[in-house]
Amino acid sequence: MTIPFNSLYHTGKEMDYVREVIMSSRWSGFAKFSKRCETWLQDKTGCHKAMLVSSCTAALEMAAMLIDIQPGDEIIMPSYTFVSTANAFVLRGGMPVFVDIRSDTFNIDESQIEAAITPKTKAIVVVHYAGVACNMQAILELAYKHDLWLLEDNAHGLLSTYKDHPLGSMGHLSTLSFHETKNITCGQGGAILINDEQLLERAHVLRDKGTNRDAFEHGNAAYYSWVDIGSNYCLSEIQAAVLWAQFEAAEWIIQTRMDAWNTYADAFAKLASKHLVLPTIPQDCKHNGHIYPLRVAQPQWRDQLIAFLMQHGVNAHFHYVPLHTSPAYGKIYSANHSSTAPHLPVTTHAYETLVRLPMWAGVSKHQPQVIEAITQWLAQLPAD
Repeated sequence: MTIPFNSLYHTGKEMDYVREVIMSSRWSGFAKFSKRCETWLQDKTGCHKAMLVSSCTAALEMAAMLIDIQPGDEIIMPSYTFVSTANAFVLRGGMPVFVDIRSDTFNIDESQIEAAITPKTKAIVVVHYAGVACNMQAILELAYKHDLWLLEDNAHGLLSTYKDHPLGSMGHLSTLSFHETKNITCGQGGAILINDEQLLERAHVLRDKGTNRDAFEHGNAAYYSWVDIGSNYCLSEIQAAVLWAQFEAAEWIIQTRMDAWNTYADAFAKLASKHLVLPTIPQDCKHNGHIYPLRVAQPQWRDQLIAFLMQHGVNAHFHYVPLHTSPAYGKIYSANHSSTAPHLPVTTHAYETLVRLPMWAGVSKHQPQVIEAITQWLAQLPAD
């Protein structure tokens, strides 16, 4: 048997809740389970308003519209992230400005942000990689100093904290993912968290195809009409029912993942190998065990280790291909600049050396096999 990289956790209640929705007359959303999920998110994150959407990509696209990204606007972000982080702003004519990441957490390097700010800069987008918080104190100060929007791409970090503040509660806007690879899932889904109250009314409009249906249904509009741009970003009630079952078990799911994360950390620390670099969790951060990112000391070893693990029945993966090296960014950059693309050495090194190990609620019974395979791989490396 090959140990899968990811395996979905079922609480046992998903089918009961889905059946309840199917027997009702409200499948499209905005009903019982959607409301429960949004209330749960508001309670857990402390955001002003949580809104379920069809994906984290949809949430990012809404965020770009809410802060009114215009052609030529610059948005500072890491290159080491999923394409949606940049794509959402490029779709509005914005230009991603990539900043290198820290070598310990793989989060945006807060010390390099200010140098990237220009008169065209409109926003900073942070990505809490692996559910480990960015240095939000420093970044909040920069955003305030330069009067910039601050957005948290928190696809990885539900229930993680920074200095006891829930991730997603500190930026003007935040986005979440409930994709099947995430800790808490409904297959495909996401949420946008509104922390700036002034953005809330328009967020309802953008999510519901540019209409004022929310205002109409609450008696705040005389009729229901097209009032702004928007799209159908709503999450179905069937997916919300699955998500609610997951939310009910969220604390247990995350604790189980943390136990597995700590098992990896303890095992590899005991190996004390100079050929491995273990993940670092800053003292101010409490994470959620989303990813165990193990690094090898030499780039040429990454693919060797992944292949060795597969030969020994372990499915492991590398992670993001940096966006600043992608064909799409090359086209965008060449159309807007005459100089060369950015040089981001830490980002490149992370891509070349990082291996993600199997991680899910229930992986613990397979971890001895994973750890043994890595021990065997280390044993066949040169001693020097």
